[in-house]
Amino acid sequence: MKEIPYEELRAFEGRVAAAAGCGKDPVNAPMIRHWCEAMGDTNPAYAGADPVAPATMLQVWTMGGLSGHDGRSSAYDALFALLDGAGYTSVVATDCEQEYVRALRPGDEITFDAVIESVSERKTTKLGTGHFVTTRMDIHAGGALAGTHRFRILKYAPAKRKPKGKRPRPVVNRDNAGFWEGVAGHRLLIQRCGGCGTPRFPWLPGCNACGSPEWDTVEASGEGTVYSYVVMHHPPFPAFDPPYAVGLVELAEGVRIVSNVVGVPYDKVRIGMRVRLEFLRVDADVELPVFRVVEGEGEGGGGDQEVRGRGRGRGGAGGEG
Repeated sequence: MKEIPYEELRAFEGRVAAAAGCGKDPVNAPMIRHWCEAMGDTNPAYAGADPVAPATMLQVWTMGGLSGHDGRSSAYDALFALLDGAGYTSVVATDCEQEYVRALRPGDEITFDAVIESVSERKTTKLGTGHFVTTRMDIHAGGALAGTHRFRILKYAPAKRKPKGKRPRPVVNRDNAGFWEGVAGHRLLIQRCGGCGTPRFPWLPGCNACGSPEWDTVEASGEGTVYSYVVMHHPPFPAFDPPYAVGLVELAEGVRIVSNVVGVPYDKVRIGMRVRLEFLRVDADVELPVFRVVEGEGEGGGGDQEVRGRGRGRGGAGGEG
């Protein structure tokens, strides 16, 4: 990343970004209907014999689709080449502003012109360091101004990623200490009510079926299926590497446990997949139970962390794999 003299960037302000652009389709009722259905907008003005288009669809009529638009100016390309060459190679849209002059109706033919309105001085953000570039598009229908669309992006050099932090520690208390002692010995222990025999998980001080405070434990076989799952993208936590799959696993013993599903890419996890218990070391002093997809259930692709398996005996002291 290198600094560009600001005077060099400001020289692009006011220069044409696109000229005499044409909307690929006239304003039309099917696109209005699709927009309203997607947005849940039931305003009667957008339907019927003489509808208008929602004002916020202004940019829609200028979009080029997958094939894009011709006619982008050499000044716009030169600005982006200058920023790319200085190391500001990433881009993110930050915001847009719209001004509405008149309503658009089916049949209106759309044309537009765009100008590079402003380029900011170098700014440092959480994403990284770069420059905000704002373009202004004037949108016309039948030759008359219909509205203005300002679009702002950040061209930036990504900030260096911070090193991973420590994984959050499990909360251990007198009610679940036995469970974590089992995990330390590579055993997944399930409580079993001493009154009615109902298995339960997570650990509780009493049975939620009959209320009995008496209980013992059963060692899980480690076999299970994915009952449900989510893929975590946000918010990011320093000790985790999103995206990753978190599953609700139904064990063969009839209880369910929340844990990570590993062994296949996050987007290949499916409800009903067979999984098997493993123990994942996440820190020098912490291991956690996770569930690996059984071979043949999905595409492989494990991580590079140390993973230990376990024996599959039930009720006794399970052996380590």
